[in-house]
Amino acid sequence: MQNVTEGVYAISLASITPDMQVNREKVLSNRRLSKRQKDRIQAIQERRRQRANLKQTLNDEDLKNLQGLGQETLGIVVTNYGTQADIEGIEAPFQGHIFRCYKRTNLETLVTGDQVIWRHAEPHGVVVACEPRQSQLIRPDNYGKLRPVAANIDRIAIVFAPKPIPHSNLLDRYLVAAEAQGITPLLVLNKSDIVDQDNQTNIDQLIDNYRFIGYEVIVVSAKTGLGIDLLQHYLAEHTSIFVGQSGVGKSSLLNRLLPDANMQVGPLSDTKEEGTHTTTASKLFHLIGGGVLIDSPGIREFALTHLSQQKIIDGFIDFRPYLGRCKFRDCQHDKEIGCALLQAVADKKVLQVRLMNYRQIMLSQQQR
Repeated sequence: MQNVTEGVYAISLASITPDMQVNREKVLSNRRLSKRQKDRIQAIQERRRQRANLKQTLNDEDLKNLQGLGQETLGIVVTNYGTQADIEGIEAPFQGHIFRCYKRTNLETLVTGDQVIWRHAEPHGVVVACEPRQSQLIRPDNYGKLRPVAANIDRIAIVFAPKPIPHSNLLDRYLVAAEAQGITPLLVLNKSDIVDQDNQTNIDQLIDNYRFIGYEVIVVSAKTGLGIDLLQHYLAEHTSIFVGQSGVGKSSLLNRLLPDANMQVGPLSDTKEEGTHTTTASKLFHLIGGGVLIDSPGIREFALTHLSQQKIIDGFIDFRPYLGRCKFRDCQHDKEIGCALLQAVADKKVLQVRLMNYRQIMLSQQQR
């Protein structure tokens, strides 16, 4: 019988129960793994995902057995469940109606916002092809594999709040990702009703910083309704996505913009003042005032390992006037003499915190 060795321990595969396997993977995820171990775990997880997908995909023979298979028609992915997807018809006679569909075998992973070719059938339709994406927001998963979050969006609304405490490093990661895809970002401060003497200075400074850089920042409150009309104005005639930490109130904002959405809203953790995950999958909505909005699950980290150093530094739009003007071509913008970026910081043309965030991002890239 084949054994798997971790360190000095050998565990028989036959002796590993499902619960033991889950606990074992948690232990592995909490300690520093070698690249070989990470690749092995990722390969195992990928095989599991493929096996699960094969159970819910259809080959040509399966298609022949479906009853009432309709003609090919256009649709858009409302929600992707991994093995199936909810598709909204965008052509008559299915326009505006949502259908649960299987995916055809070998079809690429679908994400909310994808435009697809599908065929109506009973009891479920079938997605047979996916149109090329005009844009996509992607991020690496826990195993380093790139996963699209949403497709065909032209505006990213980055939501933050006084609580949980906002971190400019996370905001900058979203901004860099948006710039890399050519998607217009919008910074949205929600929960303005809980700004108080303890967090007022920090929040004001954060807003001032991003407005200084040139980003649009709007202040809203899902609770009181402050700024909701302005937010709707920015989202109208666009396909947008809400992103941000758990607990910043993305679902609450959606409920304000679209009361019929009835999105579940969770409280902050009492111990860590962190958000609780209530949105588990991205979902597409049509706003009453116009525009399409995708609500996405909250996260606490947004990795940029899929981007090169050049793409990352280009994503800091306030750095751009000074790039290529340093004394040395290989300048790392750290302590080098003649660094144009360091001089811009000294002249207060570039914020020190932005340079610090860039350095932290690059450090995290090297550690992965």
